[in-house]
Amino acid sequence: MTAPWYRRLADGLSKSRERLGGQLNILLRRGPDLDEEFWADLEDVLIASDMGVTAVTELVGRLRDSAARHALPDAEAVLAHLAEEIAEEFVSHSGTTDLLDDPITLLVVGVNGTGKTTTVGKLAKQAVDSGRRVLLGSADTFRAAALEQLDVWAERAGVPVVRRDRGADPAAVVFDALGEARRLDSELVLIDTAGRLHTSADLMRELQKVKRVAEKESHLPVRIMLVMDATTGQNGLVQAREFDAALGVDSIALTKLDGTAKGGIAVAIARELGIPIARIGFGEGIDDLRPFDPRDFSHALIGDTER
Repeated sequence: MTAPWYRRLADGLSKSRERLGGQLNILLRRGPDLDEEFWADLEDVLIASDMGVTAVTELVGRLRDSAARHALPDAEAVLAHLAEEIAEEFVSHSGTTDLLDDPITLLVVGVNGTGKTTTVGKLAKQAVDSGRRVLLGSADTFRAAALEQLDVWAERAGVPVVRRDRGADPAAVVFDALGEARRLDSELVLIDTAGRLHTSADLMRELQKVKRVAEKESHLPVRIMLVMDATTGQNGLVQAREFDAALGVDSIALTKLDGTAKGGIAVAIARELGIPIARIGFGEGIDDLRPFDPRDFSHALIGDTER
């Protein structure tokens, strides 16, 4: 990852890092001893950052084994290994994905307010800038602002957008969009879908219909990206499980990390969902949505602001 983006990543995680780093510094000030109180307090600190109980229990267990195996002398030496252990959580449980580098049709889903339309627009602009043929489908037909917002992004990226009037059947929009994508030989088709509560069976069934139409009509493999708002913390995991059960989620875009002190939710996503994080976002700018790098993320979260 380039130095400018790493600094942006570190800045975006500042709330999470300051909270987590402050608690870790308290641990260090208590003294160097690796006693049971230290390990229990370390678990509490990491759980408070929203990493999830299961992930933290395993992570601290690995740190204890490493401390014994390598004869780590004190608490400071243990915490120096923490970022790499966090990175390992992503690698071992969810892996990483570069699916957006492949020719695909991507259905972008999630609850209201997570930033789906903005994510679609940024992905489109970045793909065009890298020389790819992109087409957008505006299947969020319930929110007039979504249609207008996607039109703005399409104009900014210089790509075609397929839409129907407000209230139209989203599956019909997808049908039209994929027909146009075949005609244009598009390499990346991005479908914006309406935000919906994960608890609404009717709305989830409608989304399943959209997926079925996409799989039937697309000349490209169909993949599902779930956009999650990091500020929702553990509640976001509940939403993600429902979307995954209904659709089979292939990747996650984790947005609004700059708005929360619990950036550790990314660790919980990896451990408890096993779904790779493809993109992370920190703001409204086109360059504020970037590929997820486990090690850069982990070091920026723990406190290494220069790499």
